[in-house]
Amino acid sequence: MSTDFGQRMSAGQRRALIERLVTEQGAVQVEELAASLAVTQSTIRRDLSLLTEQGKLARTYGGAMPATVTEPSLGQRTALATAEKDRIARWAAARIGAPDTVLLDAGTTTGRLAHHLRDRAGLTVITNGIPVLTELADADAVQVIALAGEMRHISQGFVGPLAELTLSRLTADMVFLGADGLDPRLGICEASLLQTRLKEQMMARAREVFVLADSSKLGAAPFNAWAPLPAAWTLVTDSGATDDDLAPFRALRGAEVVVV
Repeated sequence: MSTDFGQRMSAGQRRALIERLVTEQGAVQVEELAASLAVTQSTIRRDLSLLTEQGKLARTYGGAMPATVTEPSLGQRTALATAEKDRIARWAAARIGAPDTVLLDAGTTTGRLAHHLRDRAGLTVITNGIPVLTELADADAVQVIALAGEMRHISQGFVGPLAELTLSRLTADMVFLGADGLDPRLGICEASLLQTRLKEQMMARAREVFVLADSSKLGAAPFNAWAPLPAAWTLVTDSGATDDDLAPFRALRGAEVVVV
C-alpha cells in the first residue's frame, strides 16, 4: 500500500480498512497499521479506540483483535437485572454515612446507588459516570465532583488522562465499582483499557473497595481488558449467585462476599 494512497484516504475509509484487516488477519499491531496506512501511531490508536467504543473490535496490548462480544449500550444495561441492581445499590447506600467521601464508578448499578444518596446532606460524591451526575444534578445537599475527561458514549462514562489527573488529586473513604465481568484471579473485566486503568486508580485512591456485580457478571470474561483487585475488597452480589459461583471469591484471602 503506497504512502500516497494512505494519505488520500478519509478517516472513515481508514477505519473501515482497519476493521477489515482485523477481521481477515485476526490481530493487528499499531506499528504495522501506521506504517502500511502512512499515518502516525497516535492516529491509529485513536482509530482503534473509536472502533472499540463502537464494538467493532477489541483492544489488545499494542494492537487490536476481532470483538468476540458486542459491548451493550447503557440503555441496554439499564433493562437488565433491575431488581437485583437496586437491592445491591440499597445495601451499598446503607454503608455510606453523611460525612463520607465516596467514589462512584460509571454504570447502571452505581447510578441506582446515587439515586439512594440524593438526600445525604454532607456527603461528597466523586464520579466519572453521567448516570450518577444525572441522579445528583439537583441533589443540593450532596457535593459532587466530576472526573471529566473523554466520554465513552456507549457507557456514558468519562475516562482518559484528564479524568485520571483529577482523580490523582483526590482520596475517598470508599469506592463502589461496576463490572462487565468479574474473575477471582484476573479482576474486573471491561471493554476498554481506559476503563480498567481508571478503575484501578480509583481503587488505589480509596480506603475501602466495593465491587457491585449482579450474579450474571460472576466468572464472566466478555472482553480482554482487566483491572486487578486489591488485597482487601468486598464483592456485593445478588441471591441469584450459586455456591459454585461464589466459591472462588470466598476462597480469596482478603475478600469479603456479601449476597443481598
